[in-house]
Formats: sequence, C-alpha cells, structure tokens
Amino acid sequence: MDHLDEIAVEDLHDALDNVEGKKPSQRLLAAVAYKNGVTQTELAEWHNTGRRTIHSWLKRLDTDEPLEEAVTDAHRSGRKRKLSEKEQQEFEEAVHESPEEVGVDAPAWTPALVQQYLDETYNVKYSIPSCRRLLKEAGLSYQKPRRTAAESDGDEQETFYEEFKKSGGRWTPQ
Repeated sequence: MDHLDEIAVEDLHDALDNVEGKKPSQRLLAAVAYKNGVTQTELAEWHNTGRRTIHSWLKRLDTDEPLEEAVTDAHRSGRKRKLSEKEQQEFEEAVHESPEEVGVDAPAWTPALVQQYLDETYNVKYSIPSCRRLLKEAGLSYQKPRRTAAESDGDEQETFYEEFKKSGGRWTPQ
C-alpha cells in the first residue's frame, strides 16, 4: 500500500500515545505492524477479523486529517428513545418506590412487571432485556434473596419460601 509509505512509524507511535479506546489503538497497532513487514493476511489472523477489514483500517490513514482522528469512529447516536425525558424521569421515580405505591399489585419490580407497567402507563413496548437495562439505568441493581439458615423454625422457612416464590429476586437501589 503506497499511502502508508508517507507515514513514519514514529508518527504512528505518537498517535498511539494520544488515542483512547480499543478500536483506534487496535487500528494503529495494525498499521505499525504492517509498516514493520507483517502482511494483511497475518494481521487479519492476529485480530481475528477479515483481510478486507485490515485493508479498510490501513486505508483510513490515507487522509489529510490527523492520525488520531482518522482511526476514531464518528459518533453514532443510535435509536431514538421510546420514552421522552419527562416520561423517563417519571418511570425512574416510580421504580424507586415499591410497586404497590404506584398502584401495581406485586411485591417487587421485575423486568416483566416493568414491561407491563410501561405498556399500560406510556403505551410503549420494551423487550425484557431492555427493561433490565432501564432498571439498571434507573440506578437499581438485581438482588437475589438469600437463603435463611437451615436451623430456622418451620414457619420462618415457609414464610421465606413463599416470599422467594413471589419475588424471585428484586431490583433495589444501589
């Protein structure tokens, strides 16, 4: 590749010192190795990717922009949120309360309960994994119920078992 002939290995090392993130570093390391005689096929094997990907990484450096910018991906905004900022804030306040306090007959928040709540309250549909993410973003963490000591009396064991069956775990503030 002729375009790497114009770039000194020292410049690649300097850029490597100034970039942050795995991908930009990986791309610069591939360029350094290529400048030192490693083939694109070998680089593809090293990085567990295709030869075309390595070619694209090296071709990115054929630009007038600084190397640090050439190896960094542009920001990707992603999909628009289903809940508005106001609705998101209301939801986060709701899950910090017990479900009973917001009118839901359940002992604790679960992803399935959140899915139902969001559908009924805001008319939006979320998958169970997305509901887990929303709970985590709201500052909650999943807590499994701990088993009580085997020596406890039968009534306590029965109470624990019933609560365990109902909740299966709960999302609590961190």
